[in-house]
Amino acid sequence: MTDSNGRAGKHRAVCFIGLGTNLGHRAENLARALWLLDAEPRLCVAAVSSVYETAPEGVTEQPAFLNMVAALHTELSPEQLLAYALAVEQRMGRVRTRKWGPRNIDIDLLVYDDMQVSSERLTLPHPLMSRRQFVLVPLAEIAPRLLLADGRTVAQAARPDGEGVRRIGRLAQVVRREQHTC
Repeated sequence: MTDSNGRAGKHRAVCFIGLGTNLGHRAENLARALWLLDAEPRLCVAAVSSVYETAPEGVTEQPAFLNMVAALHTELSPEQLLAYALAVEQRMGRVRTRKWGPRNIDIDLLVYDDMQVSSERLTLPHPLMSRRQFVLVPLAEIAPRLLLADGRTVAQAARPDGEGVRRIGRLAQVVRREQHTC
C-alpha cells in the first residue's frame, strides 16, 4: 500500500463495529464514542449507519437502546483495536455490572477484514452478529454485500421491517432531537 506521495505505508484493515447505548443522553453517547475512536491516529471512521432504536435483549427490564454500526479503516491489529474500544468505553464511564445490563456505551468488534480470530478475549467475526437484527439492519446500510459465516449477505439476513428495530434518523439529527427534549 502506498500513500498519495508514493511512500510505502502500513496495511489499513477494514473493520466494522457495533455501538449501543441505553443510559443518559444516548445519541450524544454514540457521537462521543465515534469522536473518541476517530481521535486515534491509526484509526479512521469511514462510514456510519443511521441510528436505530431497539428493545433490550437478554435483560428486558431496562430502557430501549440506540444502536448503530460504523466502518473503520485501521492500522491497529484486532487485539489493539479491542483494547482501544474498551479504553473508549472506560473513558466514557462504562461500568460492567451485569451481562446484557444497562450501559452508557457498548462497542463490539464485528468484523476485521476477512480475519477469523478465536481467543480468550476476542472472537471474529462476532459470534452473535448473524442473529442480532440490531446489528444486521444498520450494517446492511453500509455493507449490504458483506458475507456472513453462513454464506448469506448482510442484506439477505437483515429484516428492517421487523424484530423491534426502528430507524430513527442520522446521528446528527438524533443528537439535535435529544438536546431539544431534555
